[in-house]
Amino acid sequence: WKPSPIYRAVSVPPGPERQCVPAGRPPTLLPALRPSLHARYSTRDWHQANMGQLRGSEASRSSAGRMNTDSMRLLQDKDQLTYQMQEDSRRNLGERMSNIDFWRAELIYELECLLKETQALETTKKRLECAVDEMQGPLKVALECLYNREKRQGIDLVHDDVEKNLIKEVDGFKDYQEILTKLAQKITEQLGTNRDAQHALERDLSDKNSAHFIDEKCYNLRNTSDSISFYYGVEKANGTVSVPATWAKFSEDNIRCSQHARANSVKLREDAEVGLESTSEEMWNHFISTNLAFNNRIAEVADAKNKLQAQLAKVLQEIFQTQDTIMLLERSIKAKEYPLKVAQTRLEARTKRPNIELCRDPPQFQLVTEAYTLGNTLQTLKQRLQEAQDTLQMLMLNKSNLEHDISVKANSFSIDKKCMDMRRVFPSTPRLIGY
Repeated sequence: WKPSPIYRAVSVPPGPERQCVPAGRPPTLLPALRPSLHARYSTRDWHQANMGQLRGSEASRSSAGRMNTDSMRLLQDKDQLTYQMQEDSRRNLGERMSNIDFWRAELIYELECLLKETQALETTKKRLECAVDEMQGPLKVALECLYNREKRQGIDLVHDDVEKNLIKEVDGFKDYQEILTKLAQKITEQLGTNRDAQHALERDLSDKNSAHFIDEKCYNLRNTSDSISFYYGVEKANGTVSVPATWAKFSEDNIRCSQHARANSVKLREDAEVGLESTSEEMWNHFISTNLAFNNRIAEVADAKNKLQAQLAKVLQEIFQTQDTIMLLERSIKAKEYPLKVAQTRLEARTKRPNIELCRDPPQFQLVTEAYTLGNTLQTLKQRLQEAQDTLQMLMLNKSNLEHDISVKANSFSIDKKCMDMRRVFPSTPRLIGY
């Protein structure tokens, strides 16, 4: 067989199978698996291995027996040692809990005393703050009185006893507030010191409680407890920070600091009590003296106002009379003008007489005399009218001044009365001392 000349022959690279298997033969597996059909060990090897295993097992069993005997003896010794050490540890823990209970009782007693003193000091501080707040009302009233009295007018803006007492009262209130505020600030600082001592006691007590709880838990631990576990290396770490001497001194110092804070607190409360009582008494004295000055001033203003009103009534009467006089003078002047007109008209008409008739006869002399006399009369009446009008203007000015002065006095009177109405209420002594 040959390929057709019209086809190209394809060359295929020979693979592994093509190299092993000749062309035209089926492959066989027997020659490739032949080595696996031979045994690896002999019968002798098998017997020697069994004997070696038996000898090794017998030696291990003998060694284990000796080890078990020694272990039982060691277990008994270590069990006894472990039991004794656990009992010693439990006894030491019990003694430690007794010491903790003693200092815990001391801390609780001191903490209760400190809390009572702190509460009393806070009450005193609240009393001081309440007293300062109570002073604010009278202080505002006194300042309002001073501001209202600035509304006085004219000559009534006088620096009288009322104003002096009001200024003294305002200064006193401010001084008392400053004194009580400083005492309150000192109490606030002392409260901070008390709280520091309280926190130290509470922290120490909390540490004692925690330590007591831990030691009690350790005291109650048994070998059958569920919460036990391994903590490798814990015995190598030194977790202590004090010795019994410094441990006891720490609580003793905390108690001594608390006692010192309580002593200072008691002294501050006594100072505050004395300050409240003294300021309350002085405030009442200022209040009474100012009210007395107000009453006296109101009486003086009322008396001056009454006198001015009486004088105004007299001036008004005189004004009415002067107005009547002016009216009469004006009527008289008006009545004199017509005769003067007649006389002057006659004279003017007689100037028109012709030639020789212009004679200075008795009628001429009489008319001239009449004209001069009426002119002088009118001049005198007008002068008197001017004097009357000037007098009326003077009276009107006097009337205006009196009315203005009366209004000024009335304004001052109403201001002082208003101030007295504002000062009708004053804090009682218990409220001034903070209750």
